[in-house]
Amino acid sequence: MTSAEIVDDSALYFEDIPLNYTFRSTGRTITEADIVNFAGLSADYNPLHVDAHYAAGTPLGGRVAQGLLVLSIATGLTTRLPIYARIGTSVRGLRTVNCSWPKPTRIGDTLYGELVYTDASAAADSSLGEATLWRNARNQDGDIVLESEWKVLMLRRPDSAHQ
Repeated sequence: MTSAEIVDDSALYFEDIPLNYTFRSTGRTITEADIVNFAGLSADYNPLHVDAHYAAGTPLGGRVAQGLLVLSIATGLTTRLPIYARIGTSVRGLRTVNCSWPKPTRIGDTLYGELVYTDASAAADSSLGEATLWRNARNQDGDIVLESEWKVLMLRRPDSAHQ
């Protein structure tokens, strides 16, 4: 896939998935407000996230962002990529998400999203295909702080749906 094809604004379908190409987002810095607001939204008030004194006495040595906050931000960063703007309109459903957080994310860390489509396979419904993608987040040092594998259902190109 060429850079011109990536920035084109026409819709992409299952057949157009650019396998094994890494798309990288711009960065976003995690703030205390992010952590506090996410705690209020999710009711995740674990003291590792909201109690500086408690968190300082743990092996983590200080407050860290909620894992699902990191997942949410990485998802948002990658859905803003030009490739996702074109391919996202063909997504018809989320099948699974598997996540791990190899390193903590702290206040002041800047996250960068990565999106890689790793597999494409037929679905039971001939109008759909199943795509496997990785949405990862790296911090400002290049360390992976989130790894997530997603399986999504996508529309097949209308002229190839019943082949």
